[in-house]
Amino acid sequence: MKKMLKLFFGCVFGLSVVAGAGADSLFFEDQPIQNGINVFDMSRGFAEIYEKLSGVSWGGKNINVAIEGIENLHQNAHIAATDERVVLVWGDSIVANFPTPKSRDWDAYGEITTALVLKMRERDTALAMASEADIYRAVVDALMRGIDENGRYIFSTDAAVAKDGRILTSVGIEGARDEKGNFRVLGVYKGSPADSAGISDGDLIGEINGTLVSEMSDSALASMMSGFNSGTVKMTLLTPSGQRRVVVRRATIVIADADVVFMDDTNGGILDIIVNRVSNNAVSIVSEALNKHSDVAGVILDLRAADGNDERAAAKLAGLFVGQKPVMRIVENVRDEIEVVPGNAPMTDAHVVVAVSNMTRGTAEAIAATFYENGRGVLIGTPTAGVARIASTLALSDGGALELLNKSIKTGMGRRIDERGIFPLVCLSNIRTGAQQSAFFINVINGDFRWHDYNADKDANVESVRRGCPTITNGEDEDLLTMSVAVQILTDSKVYSRLLNYEE
Repeated sequence: MKKMLKLFFGCVFGLSVVAGAGADSLFFEDQPIQNGINVFDMSRGFAEIYEKLSGVSWGGKNINVAIEGIENLHQNAHIAATDERVVLVWGDSIVANFPTPKSRDWDAYGEITTALVLKMRERDTALAMASEADIYRAVVDALMRGIDENGRYIFSTDAAVAKDGRILTSVGIEGARDEKGNFRVLGVYKGSPADSAGISDGDLIGEINGTLVSEMSDSALASMMSGFNSGTVKMTLLTPSGQRRVVVRRATIVIADADVVFMDDTNGGILDIIVNRVSNNAVSIVSEALNKHSDVAGVILDLRAADGNDERAAAKLAGLFVGQKPVMRIVENVRDEIEVVPGNAPMTDAHVVVAVSNMTRGTAEAIAATFYENGRGVLIGTPTAGVARIASTLALSDGGALELLNKSIKTGMGRRIDERGIFPLVCLSNIRTGAQQSAFFINVINGDFRWHDYNADKDANVESVRRGCPTITNGEDEDLLTMSVAVQILTDSKVYSRLLNYEE
């Protein structure tokens, strides 16, 4: 389709479908509302988007105007922008054709974007029925996807929530329906409204706000339990002691960035550190645990669901174990890489097993690579996500923001992670049964362990490696397997030493 559009350019320079005839504008000042849209307000909003995006470096490349991304709004829309023309084709017909604005004329780009949207609204019912606010968000999202598939527009009303993914607005209950459609409580968040109200595991919720739960849809039930807004929820419970009525209010619950469990053992004990988000809060939690258990024999650093966007926090967290060693390099433009090195000395020399999975993302991937590159811990699990980027957040005048994952992360030694990932030494999906684990450890002890270092192999076929070490889809299965293998590695010094110092 792009080739077809370029063929059209030679014969359509005389065609123009602009919305107005002003010398400096596509629109008439006395006609601000067109097809339900304030064209001048919307154009100013789009102009700001283009100006913000123009100043962002994208992993070593400059971002050009992304007007072609608008075609993401509808499958029948195809847009081509050259140095001379911007053309919209709907199906097989040219429906808009504009001269390309001069360099950095963001107001003109904003007006062309609005004019393109008007043309698309004329041809699509869903777009025609959308409100001005919905259209604005849809267009910005389309532009962002044209630049970065992970980019997003953050609404001003939920910017605080989106900025910190740990925040959950909820009554604090986990559960499931029974065979009669009632809701059985299977878990309660500590410190949540449900916890304060005395709701316990096993309680049955039969009625909410005067409506039988069995008559509520799943979506209605979910909206009562959680959502971005607070609200009063009146419940009727059936408990072991009888029927009870409680009143709870949805409130903000903060999920810890890291959890630590100390497993008592005659050989000094093992710390199981689960990192949910790589942040300064996580660093504080892990640091406190290492200080409290300074003589711990082993550490399981569970990064299987860890994400992060703070390079300094990642350096601090890795530094607790490796000291002042390079943790990552951040690529912001084609010539410069910023090396990130912790400033702190290590807090422990305990043996470490690092658990990773396809949900290990961002700076957490760089932390896993740090243990690998410095021979500081044994990596187990399945390959990481390969989404090793750090976001730039661009504040907008409407109170919202644009978020672009535009800074690529390399390992401390300069290995590429993005679109590749970090590969574990021990692939858990290949030793899922007890017999497979026994055979694996016997092979390690006997020196018969066969493994290829794909992290150092620049020519490795990433997809082939991932197929050979597939994701474990059952979370409970993965939890048990991770714990079993990690503990066995940490409690057998011969196994740990051989895995840590293994050479092909």
